[in-house]
Amino acid sequence: MTELTKTLELKLVDPNAHKRQKLRETREAYQHALQNAFDARCTTQPEANDVVVNYDLSGYAKNALKKYVPQLTTTYNAGELHDDHPVRFTNEGLRLDHKPENAIEWYVKIPHHEDYHLWMPAQPNPEQRDWLEALHAGDATMGESRLFERDGTWYLHVTATRDVEERSEVSAEEWTPIGVDIGEASLVTVCHRDDHGSPTAPELWAGEGKTVRRLRKTYFTAKRRLQTRGSERIAESFGDGVWNQIDDVFHRVTREVVEYAESVENPVLVLEDLTYIRESMDYGDFMNRRLHGWGFAKLHAQIRYKAIEKGIPVETVNPRNTSKECHTCGEVGYRPRQATFKCTNDACWMGEYQADVNGAINIADRYLSGESHTREHTDGNDSAEDGGRLTAPQDSQADATQQETLGTYAS
Repeated sequence: MTELTKTLELKLVDPNAHKRQKLRETREAYQHALQNAFDARCTTQPEANDVVVNYDLSGYAKNALKKYVPQLTTTYNAGELHDDHPVRFTNEGLRLDHKPENAIEWYVKIPHHEDYHLWMPAQPNPEQRDWLEALHAGDATMGESRLFERDGTWYLHVTATRDVEERSEVSAEEWTPIGVDIGEASLVTVCHRDDHGSPTAPELWAGEGKTVRRLRKTYFTAKRRLQTRGSERIAESFGDGVWNQIDDVFHRVTREVVEYAESVENPVLVLEDLTYIRESMDYGDFMNRRLHGWGFAKLHAQIRYKAIEKGIPVETVNPRNTSKECHTCGEVGYRPRQATFKCTNDACWMGEYQADVNGAINIADRYLSGESHTREHTDGNDSAEDGGRLTAPQDSQADATQQETLGTYAS
């Protein structure tokens, strides 16, 4: 069995005027408490408690704040906050009820303040119905939840953890490692070696990489213009729309990566370890911003949880020189162009090769060399919304496992 954590998405259905007002009151009080505790640079839970204890919030929201603010100020070293930050509740604060005989089957109790709660009808993501039923039946464990409003509609994201079946055990020699290279030219590239050791069936999502680059360029250009005009709110709203489009691309590509793996006998997906990527990223402010905003961690997280749901193991390896070494002879080469790798070993037959495919094969080979290891996620938080923003917008959907802090901002 493998433990998997996932975010369940629920849309609150047509709350009346009274409940909308109560939701707004909760959000406003939470935002003020968060901002004041953040401005005070609270680094411990007792320090945060001294600030948030005076606000008209439920204890579940206060307890979530006490844990979260020290993370922002120490782990993420965030310099500012989102204007509209989701309201967090600890796992004890939320309750689910299921009424299958009703037109709206699901109901959720949301804490307002200490002795007042709101029961709301909720519409879940239909693809997550089995997860919600497992949570209601006690076969999954509830984690932290987040409440937010988007375009006049209220949503609740709830983290849940459950055990999923692993595939039957096979010997190490029977596994087929599939290297997954995440880049900027090709958004994702996958490749594996056949029974004879030759690279086979590479697949590149280059068009998707171009789409995401265009969307990000559109965002940053528009944001600069809107900020010059003093239209910060419009810039944020525009950014949400752009990043939702990027999220859609990410979801489709990661789903197709897992489908590729399903077509291979005894697959194991091999990713680069984000810890090492973070430590090695130092290309100057401009390039760092491009790389950090690219979504390495989010793509990794989506591949991981979608693969685990299908019973496909995921391993990580040190990424050092995976893009620079020749997959044939191991010589360190170079890229005369973004999509081309050139080997500098005159005795090597390869000469030039597709750079992203070369990187994917090297990643797969690292697994074969025995250096891979499974990354554990122990904090039970799979949100992409970490609240600290410095140089680029955060991904807007909370749908992937806890992201690493890449360089200058928590993506």
